Order: sequence, then C-alpha cells, then structure tokens
Amino acid sequence: MSFKAYLINQEEGKIVSRFVDLDESQLDPGEVTIDVTHSSINYKDALAATGAGRIIRRFPCIGGVDLAGRVKASTDPRFKAGDEILATSYDIGVAHHGGYAEQARLPADWVVKLPPGLSLHDAMALGTAGFTAGLAVVRMEHDGLAPDKGPVVVSGATGGVGSIAIEILAKRGYHVVALTGKEAESDYLKGLGAKEVLLRQSLDLAKIKPLAKETWAGAVDNLGGDVLAWMASTMQVGGTLASIGLAASFSLNTTVMPFILRGVSLLGIDSVNCPMALRAEVWRHLATDMRPAHLAPGSDRMIRDIAFADLPSAFDDYIQGRAKGRVVVNIAA
Repeated sequence: MSFKAYLINQEEGKIVSRFVDLDESQLDPGEVTIDVTHSSINYKDALAATGAGRIIRRFPCIGGVDLAGRVKASTDPRFKAGDEILATSYDIGVAHHGGYAEQARLPADWVVKLPPGLSLHDAMALGTAGFTAGLAVVRMEHDGLAPDKGPVVVSGATGGVGSIAIEILAKRGYHVVALTGKEAESDYLKGLGAKEVLLRQSLDLAKIKPLAKETWAGAVDNLGGDVLAWMASTMQVGGTLASIGLAASFSLNTTVMPFILRGVSLLGIDSVNCPMALRAEVWRHLATDMRPAHLAPGSDRMIRDIAFADLPSAFDDYIQGRAKGRVVVNIAA
C-alpha cells in the first residue's frame, strides 16, 4: 500500500523537493515501522528542503528530522504495535528517510517512547528545537547554573530553540534576558517569560573586548560569530555558556581569557549524537518540570499547525529569518 512522502533529491546539480507516492519496501532499514502522525519544521529542515544549505548527505531522502506517531510493527522487543513514540536527530531526514511521510522505519536505538504527560502533538511542538533547549538547560544546571547565580541571556530569542529556552528558564525561576534583532517582537518575548528584551542592534559587536563587564551567569546562543564572542566576554566568574547554533556564523573570534581568568564553561550542545540515556532524561524533564507553558491546552502563543500539503510553502519563512516559534506539521490529517 502506498503512502505520501516529501522527497528531497538532487537533479542536474540542483536540489529538487516534491511530494511522491512510495511503498513500504522503499523505506530504509530499521526494526521499527511507524505510522507517522506529526512532524515539525526546524531551520535545518528548511535548509535541506530548499538546498540553501548542504544538509542532505544521501539522495534521495525523505525530509524531516523530527517525527512522532504509533508503532505499526517492530522486530525489537522494546516496542510493540500501537506504542506511541517520537524520534529526533541521528541521521533522520538527512541520511535516513525522515518524518515528512505517512510512514517511517527507524533503528530501534533511535526511537523514544512517548513520555507520560506529552501527546504526539506536544512532542512535535517541542521537536528538535525543544529537545535542544532542554538539553542545554540540563547541561548548564549540571555545570552549576542556578537561578540565584544571576541573569541568563538567550540569543535568537524568537526562533524555536530560543523561544522554548526562554519558557523553560523562566519556569525554573531564572531572570531571562531575550536578545533579538526584532524590536516588534518584544511583547511576544515577554509573554514567554523574558524579564527584559535586549536589542542586538544596541550592541557594538565591532569592538568586543577580551573581558567586558561581568553580566551573565548563563547564556544560550543560537547565532555563533560575534554574538557568541560578546557573550563569552560578558560572562560572570564561573558562568556557563551553551553554544547551540550558527544561524549568524560558524566562526568564533575570541580569546581564552574568559575561560582561564573567569572560569567560564563553554558547552557545545549536540542534539544529534546525544546518548540515549541523557536523551530520555531530557524528554522526561520536558514532560514534567521543564514542560513549557505553551503546551497547555488552548495556548497558541508560539505554535502554528499546518497541513502536510502546505509544508513546501512554509520553508521560506525560515530561510528569510521570519520564522517565529514552532510549526507542527499534521501528517495524518
């Protein structure tokens, strides 16, 4: 029986993405076959589907780095038909057929049972963005960050990772400062729990000192480049800086001074290769004490749902920097 999928291919040196009909025999190897109900859109997905970034490592590939659904069949005893599951990261949607399809097949080691307290829709309202934000907070707190240490700044604040990071941190009692280039979104950011909004254009990123005024106990950076260097220079003694993304730049022009003179920790947040034990721990937190307020019934502050058929038209907002919050793709209408 055929199913609908959004396939990314390379034709005459160009990325071409389109809906196609496939059958189960065309799925990649794995122990768990899934009826997909929901997926989501991440910046990485938009880069992959449009060819704006070299994301896909194998063509053709069904896009979508996130998926949630119900097990259709499993040869692994950890899963049985009907189990509700989620999966993010690993090679999903970049070198293994991903979540933009009505069916998927994955290695059992990539699959997480849906934690109590989350619906399948909730899982994709979080998705890779929510998992990454949660992983950053867990690792920062393991490093000693606590609300009484001082304020935490979050860059790329209106994006999926930034928005969820603000909500998680605010819920845990932190004084959160949202760093953004979008002044018009100040009310949105304060609605998520930010106590202050700092405009990126107010910073003199052309003159970053090796050590500037001690300001931040913690920082979550989605941009890289000069913003990450500025954050490093303004961290408090013993501060914790989580590097999550490179939406602005993959470069980092800084000195060792924040790290050896202030004991600043620079944590690389790798959601792709996160060990399963830590991955499961983060998802348990996201279902309980780190559960963002936007998952509450009736809350639509930062979630937008779209039909599977509308997926292609949604990518441009991410490429053009207009995306805000999270988009859930309803695969099973």
